[in-house]
Amino acid sequence: MTIYIDADACPVTRIAETIAKRYSIPVVLLCDTNHALTSDYSTVKVIGAGADAVDIALINLCRRGDIVVTQDYGVAVLALGKGARAIHQNGRWYTNENIDALLMERHLAKKARQSSKNHLKGPAKRTKEDDLRFMESFERLIQTAQSDPVEG
Repeated sequence: MTIYIDADACPVTRIAETIAKRYSIPVVLLCDTNHALTSDYSTVKVIGAGADAVDIALINLCRRGDIVVTQDYGVAVLALGKGARAIHQNGRWYTNENIDALLMERHLAKKARQSSKNHLKGPAKRTKEDDLRFMESFERLIQTAQSDPVEG
């Protein structure tokens, strides 16, 4: 098992690394050339700038049984399709049972943004409670993955 993090502007990278280290699970951070990342634990892969370049590289690397940390629903659905597990930075697990609804929400939000009548607020400022929720959920996901490997 490897943990892949879509690390461009990911607020939980260090939390995920700390937990992965405790379980001795390798981590790969993927970022584009606009985000200079360093890590004492993870392998950092800098992918050329370009629309979706990091997302494509992440999906090409991940395999059945891996864990993907991403806020991108499109990346999550592709990871699930490869037999990986996926988690959002808010701690929500992406599953085959919830991904269709999440993709529909994304589509409807995009349509609303395109409408001149609707102005949606951006996400709320991240809190310590958000970090704690992610931490607990991520650790449970690792424990689940270790005790119940994805069959293939």
